[in-house]
Amino acid sequence: MEVLVFKTNLRFKAQINAVTPHINNLQGISRWNVDLDDSDKILRIESVDLCPRSVEDTLQRAGYFCEELH
Repeated sequence: MEVLVFKTNLRFKAQINAVTPHINNLQGISRWNVDLDDSDKILRIESVDLCPRSVEDTLQRAGYFCEELH
């Protein structure tokens, strides 16, 4: 199990609801959340064998910014 961490521009619960089906379609995710209180609106994903680029691409196709933090 690994934890992937991303900076996003998700600001509101409605935006999280909008990306939920997209994130849930990714294979290998056991749990995820977005911290709206963090200044970087952090998306944390617990997964097995998930490519960070696929997460970035998925959110960008949904119309949002997403960048892995190293």
